Amino acid sequence: MASEVNTDFLNNKKLDSIAADILKPVGISQGFIIWMGFLGISLMGCIYAYYIQWDKGLIVTGLRDYISWGMYIANFVFFVATSLVGMLISSVLGLIGFKWVKPIARIAEIIAVAFAAIAGLVIVSDMGRPERLPYVFLHGRIQSPIIWDVTVVTTYLAISTLLYFLPLIPDLAIAKGRIGHTPKWLQKTYEILSVNWKHTPEQYAILLKAMRILLILIIPTAFAIHTVTSWLFAVTLRPGWDSSIFGPYFLVGAFVAGSAAVVIMMYFVRTNYKLDKYLTTHHFDMMGKLLVLVSIVYLYFNINEYLVPAFKMKTADAVHLTDLFVGEYAWMFWSVQLLGLIIPIILLLFRFFRKPFAMFVISTVVLIASWFKRFLIVVPTQDHPFLPIQHVPKAWMVYQPTIVETAITFGTILLAVIIITILVKFFPVIPIWEMAEEHHESDHTTQE
Repeated sequence: MASEVNTDFLNNKKLDSIAADILKPVGISQGFIIWMGFLGISLMGCIYAYYIQWDKGLIVTGLRDYISWGMYIANFVFFVATSLVGMLISSVLGLIGFKWVKPIARIAEIIAVAFAAIAGLVIVSDMGRPERLPYVFLHGRIQSPIIWDVTVVTTYLAISTLLYFLPLIPDLAIAKGRIGHTPKWLQKTYEILSVNWKHTPEQYAILLKAMRILLILIIPTAFAIHTVTSWLFAVTLRPGWDSSIFGPYFLVGAFVAGSAAVVIMMYFVRTNYKLDKYLTTHHFDMMGKLLVLVSIVYLYFNINEYLVPAFKMKTADAVHLTDLFVGEYAWMFWSVQLLGLIIPIILLLFRFFRKPFAMFVISTVVLIASWFKRFLIVVPTQDHPFLPIQHVPKAWMVYQPTIVETAITFGTILLAVIIITILVKFFPVIPIWEMAEEHHESDHTTQE
């Protein structure tokens, strides 16, 4: 991130062209109405499923005494993991000075805000008595990892929201007078949220300083959020969770899922909004290289996580690993390893597969595999309690998600998509002022 902003770009005719391109898709269109209608109708069905659970209790799910964390907690870990991409793109790469992340940073922050916000709702879906949620804040104990998790998730969401909103303020001021094709209420919203921004050098200086502070603060917060989430598992003695590397293991896995999510969103924005001038093949190529890097590191952690206990094959670990390698979950385990890691790494080493459409397909597979990876972390371990399972119904011995449980899980994904759709459609998805400044600096350098 630059230490100061040269406001000369505001008088550059290039600004009008960039603003026109980026603001053109902003507003309500027929396609947006149809898409939101589809999402809304689908969500209503999922809400009805949750009403059934609220009325009947968790008995309508596949959760029982032995497997009490199923799809819901796997979904929670997935949302928390994917949200970390905001920190990776904006903070780590941005602070290092990679300029190619500028048009991508806001996309990453939108994903961070949407996924972090929904992560909290996923926890509520796992509660049999959701009306007792305030007790977590009123009577929670500092010794509980759950309190740690609630604290860091909330903090991360707050910082991510600020990192999304602050760079948006100059764009909202630029957009005033240029969005006549949008509803008046949206124009009024821009006027209010732009907080009397005048594009003065002093304002930009304050903005950059605030952003830099937040970009630094969010790094330890992001590390804490997924490290604490991993501790929810690792502090137990269960085989499969009793691991000292769960913190970094979860973090690197989060970067893989988040990078894939960014590529998917980049492709949709580039294709549907005709913003290929700003989301170029170079950006997809660089994201492909980033995905290869984090995937290789994650593959290393996967090898370490399974090879070490497999070498020793202690009794409890042997049962768990046999179930993963050749047992009930073998098809899912090897599909995740091959389709979610090994094959994408090999393909993305070649430039041909780092082009937009190929990247979109590969990233979609990687993101789906990332969700199933969280399922494998959560469920199989609970299949093998320390004490033998005796005198219980047969249904308790095998976890099978119900239609209600699946619908509620799908509903949280729909909510994330709805949040992303609204933010992308109602606000500039590419930073106008940063793109204009970059073009101005480029033109100035060329003239020299």
